Amino acid sequence: MSRVGVLAIQGDVAAHARILMAIGAEPVPVLREEQLPELDALILPGGESTTISKGMDRLKLWDPIRAFARSGRPLLGTCAGAILLARAVERAPVPTLGLLDAVAVRNAYGTQVDSFAAEVDADAAPGLAGLRCVFIRAPQLASLGPAVEILARVDGRPVLVRQDNLLAATFHPELTADPRLHTLLLSGVSGDGV
Repeated sequence: MSRVGVLAIQGDVAAHARILMAIGAEPVPVLREEQLPELDALILPGGESTTISKGMDRLKLWDPIRAFARSGRPLLGTCAGAILLARAVERAPVPTLGLLDAVAVRNAYGTQVDSFAAEVDADAAPGLAGLRCVFIRAPQLASLGPAVEILARVDGRPVLVRQDNLLAATFHPELTADPRLHTLLLSGVSGDGV
């Protein structure tokens, strides 16, 4: 059974854990560097990127998470997690891990009241057709580097990208019953994907 960490500073850790259990993985809430070597994959969940960033400062997790990603193990950032993966941030910048060759534009779709759900465009990567995306104060990804592959778009904008062992989603996959994004993360553990 794969052990998948979910950074537990803030965000819907329990919803990610439910999906992971449903697909046969063991979820592990992560708050300490010592937990990372025991994990097969890691999720940086959505939430508020400033709060998560400050928590990562307090827990001294910046370099350990960078080392985790550089080890080649799969890492998924969703919404705020995607912001933290980016090389730079626009609109109220926060410190980032600088791992994903993209610029995250915070709150690009508006405020909380502008939240919405939409299906991915028809040109999504195989296996992702009809994927429903929930956007809550969501970022957009811009200035993608050449190594960044777009797996799905909504209204022509990238919402799911992959760079080597990194996946970044500008939406909240844990808020639907669809396990495909978590399954895609686990395919990187087995070497079948990501």
